[in-house]
Amino acid sequence: MEALLNRIELNPDILAGKPVIKCTRLSVHFIIGLLPHGETPQAIIEEYNYITEENIRACLLFANEVLESNFFIPLAPSK
Repeated sequence: MEALLNRIELNPDILAGKPVIKCTRLSVHFIIGLLPHGETPQAIIEEYNYITEENIRACLLFANEVLESNFFIPLAPSK
């Protein structure tokens, strides 16, 4: 897992400090956002041929780690 997370960097000089895949300007948010819109990992890799499946897995792992480390309060109570 650590090797995957090492593929993600946060640098204030790149995309205002958003987490990105190292050596790219592709943010974790951008890659994660493509998936629910129907893009497959293979299609993403074909479009951005300088990333790998491991990079996409790193984005998913990073998002999982961030979500797990945050406390969320529902916007509205459940009924």
